[in-house]
Amino acid sequence: MKRILGTFIAILISQIGFSQGYQSEFQKYCQTNDTINQLKTLKKWQSENAKDAELLTSYFNYHFMKSRQEVLALTNDQPNGESLVLKDSLNQNAGFLGSQTHYDQTELKKGLDKIDEGIKLYPNRLDMRFGKIYALGQISDWTNFTSEIIKTIEYSTKNSNKWTWTNHEKYDGGEKEFLLDIQNYQLQLYNTGNDDLLKNMREIANTVLEFYPSHIESLSNLSITYLLTGEYDKGIEPLLRAEKINPKDYIVLGNIAQGYKLKGDKGKAVEYYEKTAEYGDERAKEYAKQQITELKQ
Repeated sequence: MKRILGTFIAILISQIGFSQGYQSEFQKYCQTNDTINQLKTLKKWQSENAKDAELLTSYFNYHFMKSRQEVLALTNDQPNGESLVLKDSLNQNAGFLGSQTHYDQTELKKGLDKIDEGIKLYPNRLDMRFGKIYALGQISDWTNFTSEIIKTIEYSTKNSNKWTWTNHEKYDGGEKEFLLDIQNYQLQLYNTGNDDLLKNMREIANTVLEFYPSHIESLSNLSITYLLTGEYDKGIEPLLRAEKINPKDYIVLGNIAQGYKLKGDKGKAVEYYEKTAEYGDERAKEYAKQQITELKQ
């Protein structure tokens, strides 16, 4: 039995060595943007171990990078990044010449198929899940972006946030760090400025709260999705829940005050601005006092 166990461990170490060697080789060719040798390395690697987790993530990176194409485009609106302003005969802005990023759908699908295979084989690999979410955000596929976040939140309760990362290393973060990452994804949706995506934020926030009912940031996010659409009572309700969790959270208190102000309830707004002034930092206190003065005029 000892000889068999020893042989198994030797084989396992050998496989890890193959994986890390191919991984380093692939990364070297990525740095020089040598896609021909990237693919050659991946095929050799695949012949050794087709289900290697790092092979699958490398294939995903290969196809995603290959799908990304930058083209020069003439537009009426100023594009993100550097652009050349074109003038007409009257020296008025006539348009902008700048680069735009497009993604080849065939290559993109190949990459997403590989990372899906990886997630199925290694469901605790958080880097795979976050990698897919990142890619979906880059291509502005907000429906699948949201869906993948929700799947990840749901799975976090199955593995109790015992995630792994690249090379199956233990993920350093726990529940707090995981939810912070989810919060950043919600901010990404908010920062698009697209009000149609408020429902995506709401769906993510509700999923978080289903499994982590004391997560104040998600209660605040849920509130924002209603306050921005003028549904003030629905917006204030989750903030009142957050207040019960932490009655001295001055950011929550300030948001409650703002909600009541928007609703037109000056009495309640003043009440919560007074609480904000009691528990807030200097900046929050100053703002709250200013609001109280204005509301009492």
